[in-house]
Amino acid sequence: MAIPKIPPYPVPTGPYPTPVDWTIDVSRVALLVHDMQRYFIDAYDVAAEPMATALPNMVAIREACERADVPIVFTAQPGDQHPSRRGILADFWGKGLSSGRDEEIIDELAIREHNIKVTKWRYSSFQRTDMRHLLAHHGRDQLIVVGVYAHMGCMISATEAFMCDVEPFFVYDALGDFSAEEHEMAANYIAKRAGRVLSAAEVLTALVPSAQAASR
Repeated sequence: MAIPKIPPYPVPTGPYPTPVDWTIDVSRVALLVHDMQRYFIDAYDVAAEPMATALPNMVAIREACERADVPIVFTAQPGDQHPSRRGILADFWGKGLSSGRDEEIIDELAIREHNIKVTKWRYSSFQRTDMRHLLAHHGRDQLIVVGVYAHMGCMISATEAFMCDVEPFFVYDALGDFSAEEHEMAANYIAKRAGRVLSAAEVLTALVPSAQAASR
C-alpha cells in the first residue's frame, strides 16, 4: 500500500536551543542515512519543499563524509515482512513495503560497496539491529542523522543514540517529515533533550576542511 502524498511544506529555519557544546569530529563521527527508500520518497514531490532543500543537502553531506573517510550507515526496511517480524507496526502502517522497487535506496543516495547497510525493523535504528556494535567497531561515538521521517525514526534513532552515549547531530534541513509542525517538533525535542540540531551548512563546514586535508 502506497503512502499518501505528503503536501509540500517549508523547511524549518531554527535557530534551536544549544544546551550542549558538542562539535563534529571526523575521527569520531558516523553518518546515518535513514530510510531513504523509494517507498517513502515516492510520497514527496522532490522538486518542492522540504525535499527540494533536504535531498541536495543529504547528498552534499554524504559526499563530504565520503571524502573525509567518515563511515556511512544506511538503514532500509525490508519488503514483504512476515507478520511475526512486522508485529504491531502493522496496526499503524499495514504490511509496509513490498519486495523489489519499494526497498531500493533512491538513486541520488545509492549505496556504494564500502557503505554499511542495516536492515531496520522498528522506528529506531538501534532496535533489533547491530547498530551499537557497528559504531563501536568503527570507534564512533557521534552520529549525524539525515533522512526521513524527522519525528519518527530519525528523532527516535537520535534519542536512542544519546541513550547509548553516542552524540547525535540532527540536521534539520536534511530531513523530511509529514508536516512542518512535526518536523519542527522533532528538531526542538532533540535540541532540548538529546543532541545538537545543526544546519547542513554547519555540518559541511565541520566536514569539508578535514575532507580537503585527507585528499592532499
